[in-house]
Amino acid sequence: MAKRLFVGSLPYTTTSEELKELFAKIGEVTAADVITDKFTGQGKGFAFVEFADDANADKAIKELNGTDYNGRKLVVNEARPREERSSGGGGYGGDRGGGFRGGGGSRRY
Repeated sequence: MAKRLFVGSLPYTTTSEELKELFAKIGEVTAADVITDKFTGQGKGFAFVEFADDANADKAIKELNGTDYNGRKLVVNEARPREERSSGGGGYGGDRGGGFRGGGGSRRY
């Protein structure tokens, strides 16, 4: 698998296509994904870029980290592996203790 890079401090208006063009100057980019807000569609200021080979990914880190891009100083480094997420989602009861526990109406004597 090719090396994946984290790109931070992006202008919020940056598109995936613009990002791909910027990094393609270094070498063959296989993927460029700007992370967007699911409600507004606006960029969150960071992205992930994947190169076809590790040598170009390393070169991109050296050449683009700390450079100015549309008024912002880019942060470019190797992305950490994605953390596994549990499939359990909040809700009622369970071993976590939270949740709604019912309440039983009023009890009169």
